[in-house]
Amino acid sequence: MIDNIEKALIAKGIDLPKPAAPVASYVPAVEANGLLHISGQVSMHDGELITGRLGDNMSLEEGQQAAKACALMIAAQIKKAVGSLDRVDRVVKLGVYVNSTADYTDQPKVANGCSDMMEVIFGAAGIHARSAVGVAALPLGVAVEVDAIIALKTE
Repeated sequence: MIDNIEKALIAKGIDLPKPAAPVASYVPAVEANGLLHISGQVSMHDGELITGRLGDNMSLEEGQQAAKACALMIAAQIKKAVGSLDRVDRVVKLGVYVNSTADYTDQPKVANGCSDMMEVIFGAAGIHARSAVGVAALPLGVAVEVDAIIALKTE
């Protein structure tokens, strides 16, 4: 079933990816007390990992695209977990991890790729609190990983 938010995305030319399967001992999403906790989603596009390190072999714009891809995967995981993007009441918080060199300081700008896409997907409900940090390495060499806390509408 295609929900109203997904219809709006399709009209904008935005397709959700297939939700990625976990690569270790965890589940992609856990719902507790009206909050949906989405495990870290790594940067991938069309099933291919987006790898690289900001401040080394990846531009700010490429990093923002990697973060945008994480936002789309988070949306795909939400839909898989609760059946409809229309159940989202609010994107509460994002944790954005950027694979970057020790002297790189534009992690917040990279994270905007994800934050801006959340607003495209969910409108005002996509505006959220956020952390954006640089890390020495991420799983599988990816450029960006993002986890999320989502408030759900009561059924």
